[in-house]
Amino acid sequence: MKKATTTTKKSDSKGREEGDSPSQLIDARIKELGDWRGETLARVRALIKQADPEVAEEWKWRGVPVWSHAGIICTGETYKSVVKMTFAKGASLEDPSGLFNSSLDGNTRRAIDIHENDKIDETALKALIRAAIALNTAKKKPKGA
Repeated sequence: MKKATTTTKKSDSKGREEGDSPSQLIDARIKELGDWRGETLARVRALIKQADPEVAEEWKWRGVPVWSHAGIICTGETYKSVVKMTFAKGASLEDPSGLFNSSLDGNTRRAIDIHENDKIDETALKALIRAAIALNTAKKKPKGA
């Protein structure tokens, strides 16, 4: 007679299990928030996927959703009063709609702080995401060219 075996996964304090995929961890974060921040993070995530159906979801830095395509596009951090989309190379992106409203003094990153009841300009955000992907995928020019 075979002995029954069970496998156990380690869970963190929020019930997320080690070994869950980044997408599952992001799903869990959205559910865990259970308020406007979760709804906003879910909406931002959907817009990122619409802008780039091939986007890779990652989970970094002990719990930060990250979206990548040939490098990091942006992160989706959640705080008490804001959902922050930080674009890794935001300072190098054109922002004709003026979406960036945070981290404006940095040399590399730029961020969009979304507060409760803020309306997201979906068209402009998707354009910004596509611009970030284009920047990530642009071939580097050889020196002296």
